Amino acid sequence: MNAALFLIIGVAVLIVGYIFYGGWLAKQWGVDDSRVTPAHELEDGMDYVPAKAPVLMGHHFSSIAGAGPINGPIQAAVFGWVPVVLWVLIGGIFFGAVHDYGALFASIRHKGQSIGEVIALNIGSRAKKLFLIFSYLTLILVVAAFASIVASTFQATYVDGVVDTVKSATNASVAMISLLFILMAIVFGFFVYRKGASLAVATVAGVIGIVVCLVVGLNFHPIYLSNTAWMWIIGVYILVASVAPVWILLQPRDYLSSFLLYAMMIIAAVGVLGAGIMGADLNMDMPAFTGWYDNMTVVAATGAPASLGYVFPALFVTIACGAISGFHSLVGSGTTAKQLDHERDAKPIAYGGMLIECALALVSLCAVAYIWQDYVKLPSDGGIRTPTAVFATGISRMVATIPGLEGTQATVSSLLVLTVSVFCLTSLDTATRLARYMFQEFWLAPGETYKDATGVKRVLTDPYFATIITVVLGIALGMTGYAKIWALFGASNQLLAALGLLAVAAWLGKVGKNNKMLIIPMAFMLIVTVISLLQTIYANVTNAVDMWSWIRAIIGSLLVLLSLILAKEGCQTLFKKKA
Repeated sequence: MNAALFLIIGVAVLIVGYIFYGGWLAKQWGVDDSRVTPAHELEDGMDYVPAKAPVLMGHHFSSIAGAGPINGPIQAAVFGWVPVVLWVLIGGIFFGAVHDYGALFASIRHKGQSIGEVIALNIGSRAKKLFLIFSYLTLILVVAAFASIVASTFQATYVDGVVDTVKSATNASVAMISLLFILMAIVFGFFVYRKGASLAVATVAGVIGIVVCLVVGLNFHPIYLSNTAWMWIIGVYILVASVAPVWILLQPRDYLSSFLLYAMMIIAAVGVLGAGIMGADLNMDMPAFTGWYDNMTVVAATGAPASLGYVFPALFVTIACGAISGFHSLVGSGTTAKQLDHERDAKPIAYGGMLIECALALVSLCAVAYIWQDYVKLPSDGGIRTPTAVFATGISRMVATIPGLEGTQATVSSLLVLTVSVFCLTSLDTATRLARYMFQEFWLAPGETYKDATGVKRVLTDPYFATIITVVLGIALGMTGYAKIWALFGASNQLLAALGLLAVAAWLGKVGKNNKMLIIPMAFMLIVTVISLLQTIYANVTNAVDMWSWIRAIIGSLLVLLSLILAKEGCQTLFKKKA
């Protein structure tokens, strides 16, 4: 199939979904722009800080995007492009975007409180405690998976114990640019939020600063460190970033990084459309459907052959954030709701943000389809399997087919790897901040803050203590490698989405609004993810090779148990309200 035609049709479907289904949801739920949002009502200069829609869109999208819409579709491509694109479009419009919009809307109608508080008020306090435990375990997996991915884009390559500076050049550039980018974001935040600089002027200066960071990093990158060293450095960074006021790093960094994302998507679109128009060889050179079972050999991190298994449930769990993600509900209710300027902004930021992520998933599918012949080979035979490398290689080769851009492949590839890394960093410190909220909230009574606590509870709810616990657990698990975590992360993430849908449905039912559009997505995701988690638990127990295999099995078991109890309590509340 022609890549250009494929992408144009896919994006057109997403736009139609946004206009009609997104608009219908706003009317059904009663979105009211005249209401004062929590960002204004409870403004405190720390967490509740009103943000202009473009700034908040940058934060929200950068936080939710991460590596999910790139990694997931590329790994699920072993089933063929038809099942992947069907789930991305159907799942994105009717499952994922509904979930994100509903979670954000419910939160702003609950004073910007988390989904945990929404559950407490509409299902019960016991359900809230269980949800907080579930969410915290999921966020630990998010930190572990994304920290591992970031470290892999920074790490140096060693040959006989010595750094190979030639092979490590791209990763060293990515690391250097990322460090410069963080410093620039702090300066941006200081001038915009403390000196009152014009957002338009600061944005222009910030974009110029991004270009300067790129030029410096590509030509000066003296830092060559191992994966382990970068993992601990990343741990220190997310520890500091997650306790700092949102204006100093979170808002400006996410806003500026969104321009990198937009640039990446424009470059990717140009590459896909250009390759399609030029009629380049191997354009979308992948099967439409490979079969119900993954017979394509995938080499796991241990070196042992593995398989994703059957289309159901593997497809839906593997694509993960490309169609629906429970992590988004935590971002929406954890940070975005506290910064929303007007209720009208909820639709483009939440519903629209999810559909943009779906578009990125479609682009990722085009990338793997373009280099399909390299993807089907084993890594030992020169095959390209790491999702970030697949994405960067596929898109950069597409761009290079355009007349006049033949020599840009290496530069474009480096830029794409950098952008993916930046996304993961934004998701990382957002996830750490959210995990800190969850950890603190678990020990506190409704309306109580950590400043009100005493004794042991005061220690447990201290922001620094809660963050340190989260960082240590996430980084330690992440050192086992993202390949060993992804299946567990994907399933728990989708299961969290089912619980988020359940929470929003319970609240809408309680206030007498239409919640029928949430029931089928909730039931489907619950069934899919519980089955997938049970398979993952079985695989870790029967193929246990170290302590971490058992830890992953235990985490999976806890997630299944907690989700089933929560689903039982939530459904009892939901159908009781209906009756």
